[in-house]
Amino acid sequence: MIVGIGVDVVDVRRFYGAMARSGPGLGERLFTEAERTQPDGEGEKKVTLAARFAAKEAVAKTLGAPGGLRWHDCQVLDDETGKPHLSLTGTVAAAAEAIGAKSWHLSLSHDGDIAVAMVVAEG
Repeated sequence: MIVGIGVDVVDVRRFYGAMARSGPGLGERLFTEAERTQPDGEGEKKVTLAARFAAKEAVAKTLGAPGGLRWHDCQVLDDETGKPHLSLTGTVAAAAEAIGAKSWHLSLSHDGDIAVAMVVAEG
């Protein structure tokens, strides 16, 4: 049974403009070390991080956007085949448990300067 759905769209240029204005601190607040250092295709790092940010926002929407979620408690990582998946801990895992979410589905895409993420939680 589906217990939540979330989607988010990120303008890549706007996202990286904010990252540049804020210095390295914003990237460190939004992404774990594992997310920031995952291997990417040549020239894809900006789009990849923007899509991962969209995924974190989509997860929050899936959960009903409760307050107090920590960015690092939702990681968007790739498995050995390159497929993205979610790793939830702490505040995000607790919110997921509260809505009865037991499994997660994640889809990331990008085209030009737009990155999008779709998240479905099943109970």
